[in-house]
Amino acid sequence: MTADAINLESYQSITEIFNEACERYGDKPAFSCMGLTLSFNDMDRLSAQFASYLQNHTYLEPGDRIAIQLPNVLQFPIAVFGAMRAGMVVVNTNPLYTAREMEHQFNDSGAKALLILANMAHLAEEVLPKTNIGTVLVTELADMHPFAKRLLINTVVKKVKKLVPPFNLPQALSFRKALSMGSAQPAKPVATTLDDTAALQYTGGTTGVSKGAQLLHRNLVANMLQVRASVKEDLPGESEIVIAPLPLYHIYAFTLSLVMADCGHHLVLIPNPRDIPGFVKELGKHKFSSFAGLNTLFVALCNNPDFAKLDFSNLKQTLSGGMALTHAAADRWQSVTGCAIREGYGLTETSPVVTLNPHDDPRVGYIGKPILNTELMVIDDNGQPLPNGEEGELCIRGPQVMAGYWNRPEATAEVMLDDWFKTGDVAIISDDGFVRLVDRIKDMIIVSGFNVYPNEIDDLASQHPDIVECAAVGVPHEESGEAVKLFVVTSNPELTAEDVTAYCREHMTAYKVPKLVEFRDELPKTNVGKILRRALRD
Repeated sequence: MTADAINLESYQSITEIFNEACERYGDKPAFSCMGLTLSFNDMDRLSAQFASYLQNHTYLEPGDRIAIQLPNVLQFPIAVFGAMRAGMVVVNTNPLYTAREMEHQFNDSGAKALLILANMAHLAEEVLPKTNIGTVLVTELADMHPFAKRLLINTVVKKVKKLVPPFNLPQALSFRKALSMGSAQPAKPVATTLDDTAALQYTGGTTGVSKGAQLLHRNLVANMLQVRASVKEDLPGESEIVIAPLPLYHIYAFTLSLVMADCGHHLVLIPNPRDIPGFVKELGKHKFSSFAGLNTLFVALCNNPDFAKLDFSNLKQTLSGGMALTHAAADRWQSVTGCAIREGYGLTETSPVVTLNPHDDPRVGYIGKPILNTELMVIDDNGQPLPNGEEGELCIRGPQVMAGYWNRPEATAEVMLDDWFKTGDVAIISDDGFVRLVDRIKDMIIVSGFNVYPNEIDDLASQHPDIVECAAVGVPHEESGEAVKLFVVTSNPELTAEDVTAYCREHMTAYKVPKLVEFRDELPKTNVGKILRRALRD
């Protein structure tokens, strides 16, 4: 199945999109964080300064890789757009990485420069001697704020909260100093084409070594145009306030931020969405129109009593991706906010968006229909196409599919079937074009020869009124090969394992009912908020 077409030659690069947005929207607000707002003109000026610094004060050249390891702070978009203006390749790096993970990613990408938050600089001190990184920049949380507020916030973070372990990086330059040096000369224009690499986006590494998806400007431009066409129906105007709690170094939020900037919207960056009370307090300051999140975040917010007191009168759009949306979370969010959630689906390797629910017909339990210029196919174990209504591995063809894994031709070959990308996800395509994601192939539980999909169990069990969140995994079992084990976070300390299994028995066939139930205070999650089934199985 396929969707209609967009003009893929509208732009030649991400840089061109950004430059045009700055020109078009000028003094309108672009990004806010911790009470400071930067306009599109500010973003243009500051990113040009960073580009100029890279061009005139380092040995870096177009095509070189720069690792950017920051949470959602204003320095992030400044650095990303500045690096791209200088023709460099952005290596988005998770700020929660361990030293081992940093070393792997820096060396695998061949990064020659690093911009890192001071909070993680002690890890960089340990790792850098084992890499080829020559240019090191360090920034503090509030570095873009005026002097008094900058001093206050950075001192509290360092001295009171003690969130900045001591480090010694004598070769490092402060981000503020780099911007100051770059302001002395204009940035030199760099001719970037659609076929140039824009970013290396690393997979989570949940199935072996973390690999860098090589995303070309073509991939990101295409996905920006594809998503813009799908979401603009909800927000047809300009200067709408968009809440961005998901980390920008993650491809979902990264691409969405491009879309919103191109549309002239105002992104409010949330540095720490795990601090739910602080997050809710920040939400109370904005009459926001759009919210992008994922299942665990929707649940956490709706469980906060102050969240329901917020003004949702302007909320026109809620987007969900990153993990399966449960019926319970979708229903609760709509009842609290009055806004239905539009669930979509994507992968790191597809820049990321592949499908999205239509704004006039969002269906819970479905990941929507393919976005423009996107073809979908479901195949069996032998790689043969299956008809609509049958479950198999979902494959994707479209301009948003990566060029391949960085310097890993064998790994690339494993996931490609001719020019189709094999997702590793099991899906069903209905006759009316809606796609239902069943589960990850690798997460599937086989009970006495029957396929059991954890997402299905999670979705049903989470509808129990006393279950806050849950996750099913397969564990070895003498008789059935594998059995279902359900990990549960509950709001009711009186709830028993027997209560949970009895509820499941009412609503699902016998072989799917959890054999084991374990209660936890919380479930292990990635920094994005996905539940880590692997950690539960180990």
